[in-house]
Amino acid sequence: MGTNGSTMLEPLRQGLPPLNLAAASDAASCALHARYEAVREARRFTRGTLDQWHLGDRFDDVCLVVSELVTNALRHALPANAPRLAAPEPPVRLHLMRWTGRLVCAVRDPSDEGPVARDAEDLSGDCSAESGRGLFLVDSFSDSWGWHPLAGAFGGKVVWALFRLPQP
Repeated sequence: MGTNGSTMLEPLRQGLPPLNLAAASDAASCALHARYEAVREARRFTRGTLDQWHLGDRFDDVCLVVSELVTNALRHALPANAPRLAAPEPPVRLHLMRWTGRLVCAVRDPSDEGPVARDAEDLSGDCSAESGRGLFLVDSFSDSWGWHPLAGAFGGKVVWALFRLPQP
């Protein structure tokens, strides 16, 4: 991911026992090219992964968040002059990681700029706006979210969302 996993996941420790990336019971990722179909591909990948992990009942919330994070990465994190259709290395990557009590969705993109969430007051004033609600939805449907800059060859950042899972 361009940095070691424990550094990237450091913000996920908010009030929870420490995460050990090596202790993840399941992990999956997919590369996403900068094209319109990428969000649909991310949803399809998420559906298959959650079904495989027997977490299909969490699909609606997780899928909404994945869709918003991938859309934001494609819309706001790619350079304006970046090739959109056929770059040799896909610029965006979706990671899904599961531990016993939590699921993390993380989207890596090449931008060093952090995401900017709009205030709820700003959103209530313009009900007809077609954009600007993404991070508000991520905040509403996940248990927590954040972002972390990446160091190393990849650079960029990871925006993540955490979902608590019921204990078996």
